[in-house]
Amino acid sequence: MKTRPPARADRFDSALGFTAQRGPVARLIQIVLYVVLVAVFAGPLVALMVGAFSPVADPSRLTLWPETLTLDNFTAAFDRGVLRYLANSFIVVGLGLLLQILVSVSAAYALARHRFPGMRLVLLLILSTMMLPEEILAIPLSLVLADVPIVHVNLIGTLAGMIIPVAAWAFSILVMTEFMKEIPLELEEAARIDGAGDLRILWTIVLPLCRPALGVVGIFGFTMIWDQYMLPLLVAQDAGQFTLPLALRTLRTDEQAGLGVLLAASLLALLPSVIAFLALQRQFMKGLTAGAVKG
Repeated sequence: MKTRPPARADRFDSALGFTAQRGPVARLIQIVLYVVLVAVFAGPLVALMVGAFSPVADPSRLTLWPETLTLDNFTAAFDRGVLRYLANSFIVVGLGLLLQILVSVSAAYALARHRFPGMRLVLLLILSTMMLPEEILAIPLSLVLADVPIVHVNLIGTLAGMIIPVAAWAFSILVMTEFMKEIPLELEEAARIDGAGDLRILWTIVLPLCRPALGVVGIFGFTMIWDQYMLPLLVAQDAGQFTLPLALRTLRTDEQAGLGVLLAASLLALLPSVIAFLALQRQFMKGLTAGAVKG
């Protein structure tokens, strides 16, 4: 039986998927490639941060190194109500994400642990909602929010009209369902022998094991709700109900505000998503790699 010859010590597999020779030339190419990648991906972010803290006189000349630092852009943005828009965004994303997680966990536990007639149809309907773009749903959604069935309440012009529609998201439900299916049934059977009910099993056994999936759902759900533009555009009737993404459009058309104010508001809109990812990145990475290794 022939054995494979050992790998040469002077070769290595790069993270980009190709094999290269060790040596000064290969190291130089690798450094240049990494610098180009960092410039492409980090360059716009650096330009955004520099422009937010610098006076921008010419919109066509954004630099990566500030000549002078100032907070005038943020002061002007605050004078135009950005803090109010930011507070509206936090209210919508906070309550919306809480409802979304509650709905996703409840629906996923029912789909993963219980069998009932029409379950495949329910999964198909949930999955089909991901195939429809927001533009198609805009008019029906606005009609429903103007007169909510059964209760006949008008949610147009309220923050509740931006919160309730995001309470159920097919992506979160499917992620939680697939993750809960991997939890051994023996754990729940042992808890039922001890007299635990479904709610206690879900709270004390299933949810602690689903923390990686909750991290994935939390990050994607936060980003989805925070970046909502179409929904606030349909619901908001005056500037006091704007969220920050919707207010950016107003600042963009405000010739007196200037590009610096727009960049400052854009930086404020970007930071919460970055902070949310940094706070949940450990659970996020565990959720992405869950099930990749069997053992």
